[in-house]
Amino acid sequence: MEKPWKCGDCGKGYVCPSDLETHKRNHTGERPFTCSVCEKGFIRLSHLLRHKISHTNERPFKCSDCGSGFNSSWELVSHQRVHTEERPFSCSHCTMRFRWSSNLRDHQRVHTGERPFTCSHCTKRFRKLSNLRRHQRFHSGERPFVCSLCGKGFIESTHLRRHQRVHRGLDSAVIAAVNHIQD
Repeated sequence: MEKPWKCGDCGKGYVCPSDLETHKRNHTGERPFTCSVCEKGFIRLSHLLRHKISHTNERPFKCSDCGSGFNSSWELVSHQRVHTEERPFSCSHCTMRFRWSSNLRDHQRVHTGERPFTCSHCTKRFRKLSNLRRHQRFHSGERPFVCSLCGKGFIESTHLRRHQRVHRGLDSAVIAAVNHIQD
């Protein structure tokens, strides 16, 4: 089937222009569909609708090995690979194998050098959308990972965990007293 609508960033082709427009959001980071509960954004409306189930605690698909529940059958099938250690997705460039196709796609960018996600503030490019989002926090000043003891915010969860080592051995009363002195 001919795919005349091509992405200017990565060259991927699409049958209809609306699919191309949706695809472009992968590069720009645009998330026009937002969850009213947690404010998480999504590229597609169908992804938002699937996500909303996560707020209902409804998990009708149960794993027979560990009892974990899932919102959809495909999540259960995907989860069961943890128990079977099945890795059906193999890299054509090396011997690496993956449980999920998305991990294979991300890995293959190491071989191809593709960096499809571009920062709208500086031109820096990334292999993974999550890396772009983390980078964009430097521009926005957003610090979503907040220390519950002192209130200091961090761009990455790993930075918060490293910071929390400072508080080891100190109780919250000591932390509050130190914060009060600093104010």
